[in-house]
Order: sequence, then C-alpha cells, then structure tokens
Amino acid sequence: MSQEPSNADPTTHGIDLDSVDRVLETTRSVRRRIDFARPIEPEVIERCIEIATQAPTGIDAENWRFIVVTSPEKKAALAELYGRAHLTLVEARGVPLKPTHRALIDRLHEIPAMILVCAEGRLTASTDSMQVGFLGSILPAAWSLMLALRARGLGSTWTSLLVFHADEVARILDIPNGITQTVMLPVGYMSGAVLKPAKRKPPHEVTYWDRWGDRRDDGRET
Repeated sequence: MSQEPSNADPTTHGIDLDSVDRVLETTRSVRRRIDFARPIEPEVIERCIEIATQAPTGIDAENWRFIVVTSPEKKAALAELYGRAHLTLVEARGVPLKPTHRALIDRLHEIPAMILVCAEGRLTASTDSMQVGFLGSILPAAWSLMLALRARGLGSTWTSLLVFHADEVARILDIPNGITQTVMLPVGYMSGAVLKPAKRKPPHEVTYWDRWGDRRDDGRET
C-alpha cells in the first residue's frame, strides 16, 4: 500500500479517509454471498442513485437513466438472457465457467433487484474522442452507484453482458429507441461476504511521470 506524506490529515475537509479508502479498496463483485430473500428498501436504492448522479459528466448533461427491476417475471427474463450471453462468451473464449459466475447465473432470477444504467442518446460516433466522451459521461455514475451500494452493505456485480441482447432487453423493459444500455448491477444485501483489497500491481509499475515509460526516481530498482 502506498504511503502518504506524514503530515496528511485523515479528516481533511471533514472526510474520513480511512472509511473512504476502505470502500474504494473493497468494492468487489459479490455473486454468492447475497441474502436473496431480503428485499431492498426503495429509499435506499434511490439514495444510492442520488449519490451516483454526482459523478462527473463530460457532456454537460444529465443523460443518465436508471431502471430498477424487481418484478419476478422481468428478472427471470433478464436472467435468462444473461445466462445465454455468459455461456456464449465462455464458448467464444474457450475457458471454463467459473463457479462464482455459475452461482450467479443459477440464482440471478432471485436477486432482490437489478439496476440497469442507461444513457439518453446513442453511441454512434466512430472517433475515439466521441466514444470516450459518451461513455465517460455515464460509466462513472455506474461506478459511484456500486460504491454507494457497497457502503450500505449491498453487494453487486459489474456486468455488461446484457448489452449482447440489448434489443430483447429493450422489449422486456419498454426501453425506447435512442437509449444506450451500459452496465447492469445485480444487487442484494450481503450475507457473509468478506470483502478485501484485490492483489494488484503496485503503483510504481503502472505509473509513468512526464513521458511514457519514465518512472519516478525514488531509489527503487526498475
């Protein structure tokens, strides 16, 4: 873990850095340790969405839209599409289905809520800058939503597989034309999940200073 200067104040500007860092470092995909029988209060979901819409947006517009799915029939229909897309992806990659993924597929229809993060407008631009601008104005909100859920004891999983069947999803949820579907978060209160930081490459291995390939000279061997 990187070290901050010794004079760093964990309560600067009224922010408890330990709590914030813990949420950021331990927001993981939760696929099995979910209380499938416990419903989620609508007010909790709406508060998390309220927080999510404070995310940065590069196009100066609040084009994010959220669809919260709790209907058993609609969840079952979306779960079937998700399972189909996942198996297609696994076959294309030639890798076995992980047990945690299988567990989610088997019980996805039981998940208390699914939250689809959509954007008004269509991703039709062919240039990198336009694509980055469009997705960069919606995906930060999806990540903020996942963090807000985590802070309230709700587990979720970042998945974009339903986009494989976007037309069918649109029919199920009456999504109009001109709307872009991005990620779907299956959400439920966690039950026995132990979340901890994942093993990642240290910052000095993935960070360059002033030019590509140059690392900060701090005496560390490279």
